[in-house]
Amino acid sequence: MTEVKRKTADLSGKRVLVVEDDPSIAIGLRINLENEGYLVDLAEDGEAGLVLARGASPDLILLDVMLPKRNGLEVLHELRSEGRTMPIIILSAKAAEMDKVAGLELGAEDYVAKPFSLAELLARVRAALRRGHGLAHGAVVSARIPAILFGDVAVDVAARNVKRAGEPVDMTAREFDVLVCLLNERGRVLSREDIFRRVWGPKHHGTPRTVDNFIQQLRAKLEVDSQEPVYIQTVRGVGYRFDG
Repeated sequence: MTEVKRKTADLSGKRVLVVEDDPSIAIGLRINLENEGYLVDLAEDGEAGLVLARGASPDLILLDVMLPKRNGLEVLHELRSEGRTMPIIILSAKAAEMDKVAGLELGAEDYVAKPFSLAELLARVRAALRRGHGLAHGAVVSARIPAILFGDVAVDVAARNVKRAGEPVDMTAREFDVLVCLLNERGRVLSREDIFRRVWGPKHHGTPRTVDNFIQQLRAKLEVDSQEPVYIQTVRGVGYRFDG
């Protein structure tokens, strides 16, 4: 793995957990991430990855899919089920297309196919950390209205945080981006494909189910009754619309 020597000043000191069982890949990633100014922890199997994710509170996780003890998708599912919202980037073999789709549906921030370009991976890490900490926003998050209220929910777009009845709502960067995508088009129906393109971009692989899962997560966090939503409406055969 080629060493990339470049510091990322605004993200220096962020903690990255690498969960990878191939020692050569893991060590290469650690060297290059540390050269970028990050603090790096390594785990060589899924169980160790879970322990470090819970104890070290990383700002981002690079998570291989094929791991001993617990595979990467199981680790991802467990962390999201616990309400942990740090960006998680899946590393998967290029042939394992379903791993990529499943990772997105389970709440992964992004994925990078193996063998990967180191420069591309580091760029994805920077982008995910910036999205997660409000250091830079893409087109989806540059909402026309800086603060939005509906029901007992307050969305501060500039600060990238959500409160319900005055209490913070834990939300991943992708969940927030899907929410703002809908809020930007209040009253207008967006297809699943349109939402996916705006939030994930044209180069990502996913299915309509990816968007459906994120909508379900948002309803569970923001609606009084997720089975009878008031704000995030399904338009059968088309997509979703935000009312309110």
